[in-house]
Amino acid sequence: MYTLLSGLYQHITRKEEYYVLIIGLDNAGKTTLLERIKSIFLGVTGLAPEKIAPTVGLNIGRVDIKSSRINFWDLGGQRDLQSIWERYYTECHAIVFVVDSTDSKRLEECKNTFEKMITNEEVEGVPILMLANKQDIDGALRVEEIKEVFNKIAVKLGARDSRVLPVSALKGEGVRDAVDWLILRLQRNKNNRPPIYR
Repeated sequence: MYTLLSGLYQHITRKEEYYVLIIGLDNAGKTTLLERIKSIFLGVTGLAPEKIAPTVGLNIGRVDIKSSRINFWDLGGQRDLQSIWERYYTECHAIVFVVDSTDSKRLEECKNTFEKMITNEEVEGVPILMLANKQDIDGALRVEEIKEVFNKIAVKLGARDSRVLPVSALKGEGVRDAVDWLILRLQRNKNNRPPIYR
């Protein structure tokens, strides 16, 4: 009887666990985004912006939302670190690609990096969320302007779920909407990338 009740309890309380990559060029605001997600969904104060250093390797953030646990993997965006991204593609359930909306000089480099990522076979069928970050700064490119640059390669996304949203990771504007979109896509993509149950 105890075994039956224990098994039933474990089944009811188990969580679906997902892994989400946060990638993009260096200085796009990936770690600031992760800190903001943690502060919004965990109710804790994240690192102060002036204390956030460039990521060398990996930062991890875990957030429980409803019956799901989302593990965010924030990977360094320096050119020599981008080669490690591929090691995480097979395990991820979604990808958040962060674009620095204030850095028009590197937009072409950003587009090429994005194209290399979406054409990797390991990310086929994985939802892709592009965040146009730093929208709070005067002179930032609008989402429409960023889409115009990336539209040339959008056909390579195929039929997978994808979206471009404006955010300010620093101020938190648009971050909750972005995560809400992500959660819905993770749930819809269970057949393609099943969650891990814990």
